[in-house]
Amino acid sequence: MGEAVTEPAAVPALSGTQAAILAAYAELIEELGSDDVSYRVIARRAGIAERTVFRNYPTRVDLLLATAAWIEATLFVREESHSIFDIPLAIRDAMQRYDARPELAHVVAETAMRGVSGAAPSPGRAHLERLLDAEVPSLDKAERRAIIAALSHLDSAGTWVTFHREFGMDRRDIADAAAWAAEAVLDSIRDRVAS
Repeated sequence: MGEAVTEPAAVPALSGTQAAILAAYAELIEELGSDDVSYRVIARRAGIAERTVFRNYPTRVDLLLATAAWIEATLFVREESHSIFDIPLAIRDAMQRYDARPELAHVVAETAMRGVSGAAPSPGRAHLERLLDAEVPSLDKAERRAIIAALSHLDSAGTWVTFHREFGMDRRDIADAAAWAAEAVLDSIRDRVAS
């Protein structure tokens, strides 16, 4: 396995004020939950006026989308894999990071699951496509799409939430199950790797 470097998430550039708002909201979500946080409390935590929060994020949906993207880009940063076959380890690591900060994982997952306009449920899709193109160029479109869809779904806060809520799994079990599932997806193409 090669040296890992951080893969930047697709997040628009933020002003210092916007970053302060999102950081304050993320902190408060961990302390109070996402439903119990008012704009006034966010403003107080960020050290700004309440109207400044409204000016930057006029609706709760705007604030939630921006916060979920910020959380993914700053707190749940993924390490870039250099091989498609390293993805199961990256997924295992992601599941452990989600487990360490469950309130924030729920916010990211719920934003993506709701299908809220602007949510990015698979931020690593382009990277998966590049890896498959380089390592297994013989895949037909349908196989390629199925593998990318499966790996993108497995590498998500939504997967962590499902395993945690639906199955009552704990940290290690979630990480093992997600990595095992990713390995199973990749097993079908291991013998087709380009030399």
